[in-house]
Amino acid sequence: MAIDRESEICLSKFSQTLQTTMAAASPAEPCTAEEMLNLERTGRAERVQWVLKTPEPPGLWQELMDSIRETAFPHGNNFLSLKKQPTTHVISVLQGIFPILQWCRNYKATKFKKDLMAGLTLASLSIPQSIGYATLAKLDPQFGLYTSSIPPLIYALMGTSREIAIGPVAVISLLLSSMIPRLEDPVENPIAYRKLVFTTTFLAGIFQAAFALLRLGFLVDFLSHAALVGFMAGAAVVIGLQQLKGLLGISHFTNKTDIISVLEAVWRSFHHTWSPYNFILGCSFLSFILITKFVGKRNRKLFWLPAIAPLFSVILSTLIVFLTRADKHGVKIVKHIKGGFNPSSVHQLQFTGPHIREIAKIGLVVAIIALTEAIAVGRSFASMKGYHLDGNKEMVAMGIMNIVGSMTSCYVATGSFSRSAVNFSAGCETAVSNIVMAITVLISLQLFTKLLYYTPTAILASIILSALPGLIDISEAYKIWKVDKLDFLACFGAFLGVMFASVEIGLIVAIAISFAKIILNAIKPGIETLGRLPGTNMFCDVDQYPMAIPSPGVMVIRVKSALLCFANASFIRERIMMWMAEEEEDNNKGSGKGRTQLVILDMSNLMNIDTSGIASLEEVYKQLVSRGMELAVANPRWQVIHKLKLAKFVDKIGGKIFFSVAEAVDECSTIKIMATI
Repeated sequence: MAIDRESEICLSKFSQTLQTTMAAASPAEPCTAEEMLNLERTGRAERVQWVLKTPEPPGLWQELMDSIRETAFPHGNNFLSLKKQPTTHVISVLQGIFPILQWCRNYKATKFKKDLMAGLTLASLSIPQSIGYATLAKLDPQFGLYTSSIPPLIYALMGTSREIAIGPVAVISLLLSSMIPRLEDPVENPIAYRKLVFTTTFLAGIFQAAFALLRLGFLVDFLSHAALVGFMAGAAVVIGLQQLKGLLGISHFTNKTDIISVLEAVWRSFHHTWSPYNFILGCSFLSFILITKFVGKRNRKLFWLPAIAPLFSVILSTLIVFLTRADKHGVKIVKHIKGGFNPSSVHQLQFTGPHIREIAKIGLVVAIIALTEAIAVGRSFASMKGYHLDGNKEMVAMGIMNIVGSMTSCYVATGSFSRSAVNFSAGCETAVSNIVMAITVLISLQLFTKLLYYTPTAILASIILSALPGLIDISEAYKIWKVDKLDFLACFGAFLGVMFASVEIGLIVAIAISFAKIILNAIKPGIETLGRLPGTNMFCDVDQYPMAIPSPGVMVIRVKSALLCFANASFIRERIMMWMAEEEEDNNKGSGKGRTQLVILDMSNLMNIDTSGIASLEEVYKQLVSRGMELAVANPRWQVIHKLKLAKFVDKIGGKIFFSVAEAVDECSTIKIMATI
């Protein structure tokens, strides 16, 4: 309230100054040149006071509390509204937490018809993919089906995307199967392995919800778009190589994910007895699924064909194996899939023991990757439909659904691009399609799991392989190469790291390159000289706009950084002094440019400054004074001017703070004119 009162006082002073200036600008008698100059200086002096007398900016603690308040109560002054209209307030809060309460009021039968068809189509794709992804995660097939039932129901209540399809995905399954087996062997001790998977899922959900509540969503952005493109492509290749185990019917396979270890395992398997029927069966149905995808892309009306192709392949291949007894001739089959609804797994969560630190690290990595993929998928379809996707609510929804999922025998779920594309093509209107899909999966768990006993593992491998081309985006990688070479380095580094080392190494390489780019830009920001565009009061970079005219006797400098801090303060100070030395050298040679009397620092880009930055400015000021020059500051931001006042830097430079660069330059010109009058 104090800040609002100070803002009102400032606005009142602004209004009075404006009225005074306008009244003075239209006098009854014409003004002399000296009076006009005095009038201009008076106006500028008033505007300088606007800059210097701003209210105190909010502190760190206040910003943190405001962030939490905005997240928990997104509808303004909640306590006041709670006293006035408690019922309305409660409904508003509930709608903020559960968006379904907001849009379900306008839900109609026509929308349900579309969502029903989309949900059934989605289920036909989700059931076989979920079984395949569970095997990729080194879990029993039913856990993939569990993950396609409870998490989609939770997301439908709390999520804001209409098209995103929730469930297990290939990349997350690969992450779990490549990182957790180092702690527990899924073959020798499957129960202990499963407990670690559920604990990882719980911690991933905690991290995802915490990102939203503490406004830490920027952590997701550390995995840049370029790094994600490379990581996905590398993961697709690794996943494809992993499926050679099912496609070739290999019994003994490596737990490592790098391409060299996998190819060595495949080569060794050829020296043992293996059945070619697995390869023939898998390749036949893989070709069928890929052909249906091609047909579906060419003819949009046949969108349902690639969606039901995996389920049709499972049914047909199961019948073939059952009727021919191919399992007696070397064809590997799924065998028993446990039926029934999701059992509770609360008692399997482990928060003590020797592996908890490693599990927490894995949970953090999985949480970031899952969020990055889900938000990218959701935003892409939201932009197509023309609505806003609330990233904060998405993180909360993802976190809660994984926390609940970890207690109901699910592993980490997120948004699947391939299934979301099918959901979009099937004409879904709302998240009800996720509810329909989840109910269909639950019915299948209750009634049809026994029918999948003879399903060949080669079919599951072919289903996973058919989904991998969508993870490799060569055109996007080429676009990244054309636009930004450093971004492409992060992309290519992630790709090579995943392929030739491990998933973790690929992530580390990608994030390290992205951080290096940030640090490089922070340590060595660009510095530009500004000139006035003809006929305007705009000052722009003279290199970018050659028509910009430098002001005689004035050098205007702008730092291309949002932060002047310990990391870049010395570099910026040295660059400014180097320019001043070059300027003096040119003057000594008689270049005709005229001696610089004033250096103006345009701080419009600068969002914040620390004590090292202030110390560097003080050093620059001392150096300029020793050379007979003055220093002025133009357009400082709120935090910057506040800290400059606290450090007494404003007093040191004689109060030369200006509202804009143009006013600072005009002030210098006015002083020259006054000196000649």
